[in-house]
Amino acid sequence: MWIIWVSGVVWMLVGEVSAVATFIKTWEATSLADLRLEIRELLNRTQDSGLNVDCREVREQNVSSRCSFIQSNPDCRMDGGFLNYLNGVFCVFPANLQPLAVTLYVLWLFYLFLILGVTAEKFFCPNLSAISTKLKLAHNVAGVTFLAFGNGAPDVFSAVVAFSDPRTAGLAIGALFGAGIFVTTIVAGGIAIVRPFTTASRPFLRDAIFYMVAVFLTFVALYFEKVTLAEALSYIGLYIFYVLTVVISTWLHKRQRRENLASSAPTEPELSRDSEDGESSSFSGVDYREEYQPLLPSEESTLQILTHSMNPLDYRKWRRKPCYWRVLKAFKLPVEVLLLLTVPVVDPDREDQNWKRPLNCFHLVTAPLVCVLTLKSGEYGLYKIQAVFPVWGVVFLTGALLAVIVFCTTKNEETPRYHIIFAFLGFLVSAMWINAAATEVVNILRTLGVIFRLSNTVLGLTLLAWGNSIGDTFSDLTMARQGYPRMAFSACFGGIIFNMLVGVGLGCLLQMTNTKLVVKLEPDDLLVWILAGALGLSLVISFLAVPAQCFHLSRGYGLCLIVYYLAFLTVALLTEFQVIRLSTSP
Repeated sequence: MWIIWVSGVVWMLVGEVSAVATFIKTWEATSLADLRLEIRELLNRTQDSGLNVDCREVREQNVSSRCSFIQSNPDCRMDGGFLNYLNGVFCVFPANLQPLAVTLYVLWLFYLFLILGVTAEKFFCPNLSAISTKLKLAHNVAGVTFLAFGNGAPDVFSAVVAFSDPRTAGLAIGALFGAGIFVTTIVAGGIAIVRPFTTASRPFLRDAIFYMVAVFLTFVALYFEKVTLAEALSYIGLYIFYVLTVVISTWLHKRQRRENLASSAPTEPELSRDSEDGESSSFSGVDYREEYQPLLPSEESTLQILTHSMNPLDYRKWRRKPCYWRVLKAFKLPVEVLLLLTVPVVDPDREDQNWKRPLNCFHLVTAPLVCVLTLKSGEYGLYKIQAVFPVWGVVFLTGALLAVIVFCTTKNEETPRYHIIFAFLGFLVSAMWINAAATEVVNILRTLGVIFRLSNTVLGLTLLAWGNSIGDTFSDLTMARQGYPRMAFSACFGGIIFNMLVGVGLGCLLQMTNTKLVVKLEPDDLLVWILAGALGLSLVISFLAVPAQCFHLSRGYGLCLIVYYLAFLTVALLTEFQVIRLSTSP
């Protein structure tokens, strides 16, 4: 009988009237409305019972049915993002052009990583620097809070987006663990190879202990396949305790030095004020100040100010840079122009604090529009009030009114007292841009996982971890070559502690509601445990080996760290392709 019922459902859905009539005659006691109700309830019970097919099974389907499989399977649904990448590769591109689609997706993925880096370096971090300066925070407090947030913004936002769906939570775990083991082996080992040094003992032991505790908490969450409200709060609490420990230990150390009058010469050259707030270790990125220097020293008109402030290219710098830098800059230019038009930047180290009157007034219109059109992929911004006027229209008119008021009440050469408000606005807008790019990154990685039948964990520990860590890698190695290996080595541990604790804690908290105080995790079996075990083992080895060497990191030790990572990566990939697997025989 159930065969007759299902057959009737199929015929009814395709509009075959004769089949429906025959079906209704068979079930005379059931009206058409009741039948549809029963069908709907049956479909709901089927979805609720967890009978959804894994989306990666699409490769097992016939070429002609892959599009319908993607569109009808709930496991293939992408709730966030602006583009449906699965639908594009299986429904838009013909089967013989799917390699082209994959190539375009990979190129777009790399460009998204470029967007994340540019946004964090030139817009997100400078505004954080201005906020911390305005709040008069101590350097160590700013370093473990705002600086860590600026450097780890791509990782944190990627984790928050990935934790929004149990199907992509493996991406977050893989990325956080993968970035952790990458930074503590490849980057730390590279620093030791570039310039052998003796690390500070107490900061190293402190950071290693806190990071091991964070890894242990995540290991427990993976074991129970869930993160409760108490566990999410424990992540945030542990990070707050870490910040307090850094502040108190630094204060005690300075007090001890003052009491003992120990004015020993530093083993490394001290960073100058320009280096701290400019290029090496500041919030403002590498060439930020030079990029925004006015080309003409004379007083400019409003139109000239607007034109020059919208140009991210310094032609004098362009002429003396090598070819590869010019190519990379050419790729960055569209992103930088778009961000310049939408994200205000406040520079407290400049006399005018980067006040650009016409551009800042324009930001009052574009910045709120970016916020409403990137939040939930524009879902809120496109909502119509009373089904007539869209929200983005209200935001546009309000921003335009504020822009007119500010333009009429300010001058080009005088920075207004409330200019710091633009730093908070720039912080918010750049965060929205980073979140939007991170959402697209997660969706592309999930699509690549479906196409190549890869787990989210291996995608997280490779592509996502490498993409989010590439900026830290170059900056830390450059800092080591310039004579600051101790600072670069400390940044390896300080940044990943923030990423792990805030990434998991905040990511899970944002997904919890009043009725759902648990975030479900779906670890990819053996690979997750290999990843967690490898990270924990590397931390234990470093915790024991570095003190055994009297905290001196030699080139040999750095080479051992790199070999360890390559061995781990080999084991992880062999596990992913089931060359290494658990035996199921009794």
